[in-house]
Amino acid sequence: MSWLFVNRDELSDAQLLQRYREKEDTDSLGILYDRYLHLVYGLCLKYLKDRDLSQDAVMDIYELIAQKLKTQEVTHFKSWLYIVSKNHCLMQLRKANPEMKMQEHFMEIAESSHHNDESDAETDYQALEKCIDQLKDEQKHCVNEFYLQQRSYQEIAESAKMDLNKVKSYIQNGKRNLKICLEEQHVRR
Repeated sequence: MSWLFVNRDELSDAQLLQRYREKEDTDSLGILYDRYLHLVYGLCLKYLKDRDLSQDAVMDIYELIAQKLKTQEVTHFKSWLYIVSKNHCLMQLRKANPEMKMQEHFMEIAESSHHNDESDAETDYQALEKCIDQLKDEQKHCVNEFYLQQRSYQEIAESAKMDLNKVKSYIQNGKRNLKICLEEQHVRR
């Protein structure tokens, strides 16, 4: 397909993504992002509860996805964008209030999500949050530190004063228990 004679507004999300990846066409990414801008802003407003902060977050998220899309294969842009946006907002809240207990439902990496709409993703995250709450305290702590805080096994072991092998075991068992729990709740993966 020749891109020269195509109205980019009529292209699918997948076609715009392909064009951005192949040609680094920021106009195509802009059109794609603009399709969901109102959803991103609404999500930011829901979490950040401030118009100015939400507007800043919308711009930050655009820059973030522009970088991520260069290296990540995304098949369902809308769902992926939703998860990236939600994670960004929660990270902003954590930075603003480090003492805040982080909601632990973002272990899943955004690019591994293949949901077709936001309600499915939200339902799955609620199920994940419920399953995380059912983990033993040590598993919950280690899973949170490893996936959300992105700390190494060694850092977790030192901060929690645990044996390194115990940390690895807690993370491995926690992941397995989460998978079983999510399968019982019929969450798609």
